[in-house]
Amino acid sequence: MIDYGGQQIVIVGLGQSGVSCARFLRARGACPLLMDTREMPAAYVNAPDLQGLPTCFGGLNEDMLLSAELIVVSPGLSLKLPALSKAMSAGIDVVGDIELFAREVTAPVVAITGSNGKSTVTTLLGEMAHAARLKVAIAGNIGIPALDQISPEIELYVLELSSFQLETTSSLNCIAATVLNVSEDHMDRYDDLASYSLAKQRVYAHAENIVFNRADSQTWCSRFLTHGCRFSYGLDAPRDSESIGIAEHQGARWLMRGDKPLIAVSELKLLGAHNLANVAAAMALATLAGIPLSAMKEAVRSFKGLAHRCEFVCERNGVIYVNDSKATNVGATEAAISGLVDSIDGQLILLAGGDGKGADFAPLQAALAQVDCLITFGRDGEKIAALKPDSHEVAVLEQAVAKACHIAQPGDVVLLSPACASFDQFQSFEHRGQRFAQLVQEATV
Repeated sequence: MIDYGGQQIVIVGLGQSGVSCARFLRARGACPLLMDTREMPAAYVNAPDLQGLPTCFGGLNEDMLLSAELIVVSPGLSLKLPALSKAMSAGIDVVGDIELFAREVTAPVVAITGSNGKSTVTTLLGEMAHAARLKVAIAGNIGIPALDQISPEIELYVLELSSFQLETTSSLNCIAATVLNVSEDHMDRYDDLASYSLAKQRVYAHAENIVFNRADSQTWCSRFLTHGCRFSYGLDAPRDSESIGIAEHQGARWLMRGDKPLIAVSELKLLGAHNLANVAAAMALATLAGIPLSAMKEAVRSFKGLAHRCEFVCERNGVIYVNDSKATNVGATEAAISGLVDSIDGQLILLAGGDGKGADFAPLQAALAQVDCLITFGRDGEKIAALKPDSHEVAVLEQAVAKACHIAQPGDVVLLSPACASFDQFQSFEHRGQRFAQLVQEATV
């Protein structure tokens, strides 16, 4: 345990991670100065145990930052801010919560980053570790501060990491690390896709083994690995014993490691090509973490996905119902359609609509061409219905589910992926997804 007593430390940004850092450092003898651009951060108000610490709210005080020995910055703040840039130029140690974690932790760590799929892979890998009876902690960008999870009892840490967190991380040792994929995102913070990709690839810097996506060259990196192995995954056939992919085995599609069968695709509850890739990535990481295949299979067979994200709800009368209520914009619905359309035998029936927030739905039209039946509801349902001939318009979700249940035949998939916010008829996307699941379970057709 590092003793931070006597050090001049400034914590910049009092969100969830900033409060976590403050508690962590205080427990290790420090009296950090809390700094935030807001006049009174809500997280600070709700943390009475921190209100004896010195504060500087309402802006970044450059003089205070330049007099610090250690600056701990929130991932939500860009290092290009003038005050932080000057501090780094002056040689002051500027880190984030994951770097504090890295300097403290002794148990093995698996780190996961990427533009999409991070939370699914992180959660599934955690379930595999649980199935192996390991004492595992899941933390990071998934919404659980890593510093809050440090314990001598933990045998494995599984971290979801954002590019923002990785910018301020330089010494995280991992038994395995992956960049799942890289697509254009956060371009308000990065100069170009290449700089965003490099931020992601920082996860490889001190990794014993790396896992990359064969289909995405932005995840490939040779310069970081000096020992260990490069393990790959993809939806194509595996190339060798250090790759996982999909191939024919005994007349069916299987996830394979080299020529070794792992699990039949038909055994998975997760739907969609994107989720097959997520499972392959999780199995590759689990292999490198020493998790037995029996535990991997146990977890994969029962894993339905994260709530409201292409989540398997149930199968009724041969029809599969999928809740993707978190798809509150056009891009998310496009991804859900493309992920599912090639992996089902029957029709794809899409339920979409709600509060479009003034969005242009025209880019959705190409994806809707892959949908067999479109049922729209809610405030902007009419705008989406206009993009596809012979679509069905109803007023509310209850009517949409009833219509879908009436139309669906065995082998079909009914997908709720609204491309809209929920606030015209629901409290949140979670509320909408919960109502969808309830309606499906109660359906009599």
